[in-house]
Amino acid sequence: MFAFDTSYAALPERLYTRMAPTPVAAPGLIALNDALARDLGLDPEALRAAPEVFAGNAVPEGATPLAQLYGGHQFGGWSGQLGDGRALLLGEHVTPDGARVDIQLKGSGPTPYSRGGDGRAAIGPVIREYLVSEAMHALGVPTTRALTAVTTGETVQRQEGPLPGAVLTRVAASHVRVGTFQILAARDDVDGLRALFDHARARHAPAADTPLDLLRHVMAAQARTVAAWMGLGFVHGVMNTDNMTISGETIDYGPCAFIEAYHPQTVFSSIDQFGRYAWANQPDIALWNLAQLATALLPLMGEREQAVAAATEALEGFAALYDAEWRAVLGAKIGVDDRDLGHELLDVMAEDGRDFTSTFRALVHDDVPDPSPRLADWTARWRARGPDRAAMRRANPAVIPRNHQVQRAITAAERGDLEPFHALHAVLAAPWEETGANAPYRAPAPEAERVTRTFCGT
Repeated sequence: MFAFDTSYAALPERLYTRMAPTPVAAPGLIALNDALARDLGLDPEALRAAPEVFAGNAVPEGATPLAQLYGGHQFGGWSGQLGDGRALLLGEHVTPDGARVDIQLKGSGPTPYSRGGDGRAAIGPVIREYLVSEAMHALGVPTTRALTAVTTGETVQRQEGPLPGAVLTRVAASHVRVGTFQILAARDDVDGLRALFDHARARHAPAADTPLDLLRHVMAAQARTVAAWMGLGFVHGVMNTDNMTISGETIDYGPCAFIEAYHPQTVFSSIDQFGRYAWANQPDIALWNLAQLATALLPLMGEREQAVAAATEALEGFAALYDAEWRAVLGAKIGVDDRDLGHELLDVMAEDGRDFTSTFRALVHDDVPDPSPRLADWTARWRARGPDRAAMRRANPAVIPRNHQVQRAITAAERGDLEPFHALHAVLAAPWEETGANAPYRAPAPEAERVTRTFCGT
């Protein structure tokens, strides 16, 4: 089934706990990502016939299931030891072309890192991550992927009551996080840090000869990812250091959401009470998280004073890295390489409360409905610049995972109706064109269906 060769299991055992998934009552397939399976060199029909593997009832040949240890800053405060509290890495699958990816079960049962939780996932968060991560992939954003979703035949207890349980199979370039380095640094485990650095370098940055090189590599990867988020109006919601990967992939789609009526300080997450992870703050939070990675790497960088100076100098380069990525994203969205003109449009959109996705898409056709006087003036000046319509079409999707549509799919799935999930998933797989099939999914939410708060679901 899989071609496992798990290098993470060769790291010091204090970085993980080996254990098997906890079996469930009645595994049942919700979805299988045939296209991803084929890309990984896997047989979709063989996977479809084995829901017990993706529920944790059977461990596939060659797997070395383990829960990974990590720590992290959550909302700016050090939380100490965290780790996979409801997930297990089955192993690293090596594709026919030699690429290495993690195969992880989310919702596979309690681990030593569960901190009192049940280790399970309700169907809602599984549906959300499947839809949004696959939509992000279709939109060209670096992201973890969803291979399968299965039901468990059991319920999980959450604040809103008992909900159907589910397990997601997540595929990632790796699950090494900023917080993975942090927990070792917090424990003064220099040998562990060195082993993890060697692993991360081999996995993600073979040209990185030093920890400083690895830091620069991660900075560039995160600059690209966060700029892509910003260009889609995406708000991650929990940019804690345990949710930032070394690979640069977007990970952990908990209280994430997409802006409709644009405002730069938009927040959706119910636990982000002070707006730390608002849309406009995401680039600065990325830098803050990268500074925590740099701090964790200092013990590997020689004499401390010189190491701090070198890391600080490197981090000071993030602004230029991000600025170049954001300028490219925003320039493509308006078809003109003029950041000031792009920011002026965002100011007008905020003033008018315009829908983020629809406004940029309307510019592709030069047909923005009901423009305010200020927007009409901006449009006239923009039109005179001769915008690149082809670039705009590639940068401005017709359809995104609008929050109310995702919630409709979740609500239906909780009742046992998977049709809205499958319909939305099909639409999100082709986000760039306006079609009859996606017409109902392009409009902002009606007033009664607006989603202004999202939840982690753990």
